[in-house]
Amino acid sequence: MKTLERLHGGLIVSVQAWEGSAIDDPAVLAAMAVAAQANGAAGVRMQGVENLRAARARLTLPMIGLVKIAYPGFATYITPTVDAVRDVAACGVEIVAFDATARPHPDGSSVDALVRAIHAAGALAMADCASAGDALAAMAAGAEILATTLCGYTEDTKGMALPAVSLVAELAELDAFVMCEGGVHHPDQVAAAFGAGADAVVVGTAITNTDWLVREFASRAPKGPSAPN
Repeated sequence: MKTLERLHGGLIVSVQAWEGSAIDDPAVLAAMAVAAQANGAAGVRMQGVENLRAARARLTLPMIGLVKIAYPGFATYITPTVDAVRDVAACGVEIVAFDATARPHPDGSSVDALVRAIHAAGALAMADCASAGDALAAMAAGAEILATTLCGYTEDTKGMALPAVSLVAELAELDAFVMCEGGVHHPDQVAAAFGAGADAVVVGTAITNTDWLVREFASRAPKGPSAPN
């Protein structure tokens, strides 16, 4: 597939901001996505309909889109419903990312149903997984991309070392496009993920989360970081 060919062997930049941050603005995030494009990224991953629309108007790179919606009583929040899938796909993204764990979805959708909705909208399905079992189920449902996004963030995987290079190695044995995502904070970790068999690597916080970066550096200064105003 042309989109996957463009992403293969490349860095995908997750353009993100904490809610309420000064950079949590569609125009600012779109500009950051353009900067990623100009400096060697193979693709970008973004969340939020307004952010996706703003970036799509300026990017030629493949885009991975998602929305984050918290529903009371449900742990799934990454594009967790069929309606959310349709909203994301309508932004013109090539790929829609979704929670592919076995945890219940707010609208009762199964992984199969979410993948069908993604394909019906003309996009590729990126399964955000926590385990090899999640990945196998997503692959059986037809997801083209298997990602380690949720490893370390579910009850069963809490405490696992990130980035999840060992999970990458497991997924690399499958006939699927594998992305390493989560906890990649140094270029050497990018190389390690590719060495384990990743087809692409996603880096977000360490590149685009200005708030996190400033706090990390400020924490080494005598004054230390101050609480947000």
